Amino acid sequence: MPLDLLTLRVVLAVAESGSISAGSDRLQLAVAAASARISALEAELGVRIFERSPRGVEVTSAGRLLVQRGASLLREADRLATDLRDWGQGLAGSVRMLANASAILEVLPARLERFRRTHPRIQVELEERMTPHILGQLMDGRADVGVVDAATPTQGLEFVPFFRDALGLVVPHAHRLAGRGQVRLPELLDEDFVVLEGANAVSKRLFNAADALGRPVRVAMQMRSFDAACRMVAAGLGVAVLPREALAPQLACLPITVVPIDEPWVQRTNYLALRTGHDAPQAARTLVEALRQDAGG
Repeated sequence: MPLDLLTLRVVLAVAESGSISAGSDRLQLAVAAASARISALEAELGVRIFERSPRGVEVTSAGRLLVQRGASLLREADRLATDLRDWGQGLAGSVRMLANASAILEVLPARLERFRRTHPRIQVELEERMTPHILGQLMDGRADVGVVDAATPTQGLEFVPFFRDALGLVVPHAHRLAGRGQVRLPELLDEDFVVLEGANAVSKRLFNAADALGRPVRVAMQMRSFDAACRMVAAGLGVAVLPREALAPQLACLPITVVPIDEPWVQRTNYLALRTGHDAPQAARTLVEALRQDAGG
């Protein structure tokens, strides 16, 4: 008989209780079955584990080694079983998450901090990426969860509404539009624009809206971050269209202001994009549900 976990449990229970019958009762196992397991193991190993007597059993020196090492093996096996059970239930695991800059600046820090406190056994690896890149990584299976500002029907992905924000016009304090209560796109298209580089969702909204009017966007500069774009605006090198809720640090330290844009395309719903399928970690769904329900972020 191989040295299986049940046999180890029988040996430990008998050693701790001092008799085969008491050990069997502890495990809710028939005495004959427990005795047969011990005898088969002794025959397999070629050593005596217990010395039997009418008063019970006494552990031999070989038995003490088996009890000591076996207890460690059983503890590790129990931990492994717990870990696997928690993994399957979404209570433990690792999640690779990609998010747009708006989510990272507006809502994720506080919500992820609370998630880490309530789910300490789930490790979240977060990286900032643009929406097209996020969707590609999710579809390729290289990420588990993403935050994007558009829900594009895609096989293998599920989209859950996360938070809303709005784009606004960033201008220097001295700009002719700085004191306006709101502006419309047609009156902006003679301006030089500082835009975000690459295939990002913010610039795409601006370009698509201008295309619908049959007008081009005059791009003066392309920057990699909200902060860099705001600094160029502060220097008088153009205006920018950026998420209003993400600009608190720049508004606090730069001579710029944000003017609301009265256009439907500036209203955004950001979505949690979740990879589905049998290989998607259950911990990813736990993360999505926790972030979605956390209204305090």
